[in-house]
Amino acid sequence: METKIPCRQLFIDGKWVEPITKRRIPVINPATEQTIGLIPAATGEDVELAVDAARRAFARNKGADWAKAPGAVRAKYLRAIAAKITERKTELAKLEALDCGKPLDEAAWDIDDVASCFEYFADHAEALDAQQKAPLSLPMETFKCHILKEPVGVVGLITPWNYPLLMATWKVAPALAAGCTAILKPSELASVTCLELADVCIEVGLPPGVLNILTGLGSEAGAPLSSHPHVDKIAFTGSTVTGSKIMTAAAQLVKPVSLELGGKSPILVFEDVDLDKAAEWTAFGCFWTNGQICSATSRLLVHESIAAEFLDKLVKWTKNIKISDPFEEGCRLGPVVSREQYEKILKLVSTAKSEGATILCGGGRPQHLKMGFYIEPTIISDVTTSMQIWREEVFGPVLCVKTFSSEDEAIELANDTHNNVVIFHRYGLAGAVISNDLERCERVSKALNAGIVWINCSQPCFCQAPWGGNKRSGFGRELGPRGLDNYLSVKQVTQYLSNEPWGWYQSPSKL
Repeated sequence: METKIPCRQLFIDGKWVEPITKRRIPVINPATEQTIGLIPAATGEDVELAVDAARRAFARNKGADWAKAPGAVRAKYLRAIAAKITERKTELAKLEALDCGKPLDEAAWDIDDVASCFEYFADHAEALDAQQKAPLSLPMETFKCHILKEPVGVVGLITPWNYPLLMATWKVAPALAAGCTAILKPSELASVTCLELADVCIEVGLPPGVLNILTGLGSEAGAPLSSHPHVDKIAFTGSTVTGSKIMTAAAQLVKPVSLELGGKSPILVFEDVDLDKAAEWTAFGCFWTNGQICSATSRLLVHESIAAEFLDKLVKWTKNIKISDPFEEGCRLGPVVSREQYEKILKLVSTAKSEGATILCGGGRPQHLKMGFYIEPTIISDVTTSMQIWREEVFGPVLCVKTFSSEDEAIELANDTHNNVVIFHRYGLAGAVISNDLERCERVSKALNAGIVWINCSQPCFCQAPWGGNKRSGFGRELGPRGLDNYLSVKQVTQYLSNEPWGWYQSPSKL
């Protein structure tokens, strides 16, 4: 019998609220293609209610209840949320695996990271108090100056489906730590655990309106949130196309945005590596999270002298990956999130083949799985830089391969440049270099045009370290201290100290 998800409403002003239209969206288990429940479909009218609730919460008691409360007050709530997330880890991991198809072991790891992220930003909320009124050194003794860090206001947080609760937490935790109030709009493809976060907020007694959660379609809920005149900032993670639309809407109001968008990241494997270690990291870098990760190192650049032997190893590692129902013991690759994604990925693979590329392994549905949106981990060689598979983000378990003969050529291919001019490549989120020559690794890490570089690994992520990209992979940084800065406004306060008049104008009394 198909497992069902909890039946939830929208979360507005601390309460469960039925959407104005009463419409709901089916939730499909990508492993079985069966409907496992419904989520509410918010529209512009619901956005209005949520924004009003967030504004009231921000201003309540002249801000003393939340926005201007000591950071320690907000930290108490964040830690209580972290504790409840940990307490409900087993349940939340199961819901995550059901909703988006990631292996249960991965989902459990995600939930641990969710709790850690709330704890991390609780510490930053407390530390914020000590940073207030930080003095600045001035060249004139008649003045003194200090800095205040204040919440930017009401923020709209729009998040993706590949890490449903974790990506939401990357935004919710620092926003609340800073003293903002928020409206979270998760992807309609995976919203279940975000609605459970609302239940956690009720359990810990989070003040009404501080966090509001609206599920629904991007065009019906995300768009009105992005363009709302009473939302002070938008933070978005998702596709470059949608990010551009959000930026356009925000620009009409000169509203700040932070964007974490797509990627087509390279992994450079040099000739001095341990082949098995490099093969495992290469596979992990592209096939982790079912290949649905913005930072996936999905363009493999391997030194020509080891290419044949390395690819032989890599194919063996890839064919050994267990593809199964996410709840099956040892599952390491589950289904992609939806039929639309499934068909898009297979079309990109088919196009690569028609353009002359070679499918080394994978490229279709696993033979033992007749239902579900499963795609074998796929490796494609004989790729040129003009091919769609090299230039466009697949967002699925597909790795394309090119060889290089020198370090300079590898860097040019990684950045898709020639004589320092960008040819095709639009992205700059991440990159990885694998080599036993650490001086080379240092050179390459500096040369890669990316916001994140991994040395002798791929994909590790820690809430203490900043995350974000260059070029069309977005701007702004999440996580680390900069993750908090995303939601803070800096105010300069300067005081004149002298009892003497300023004396720039002649006093009327002396005329």
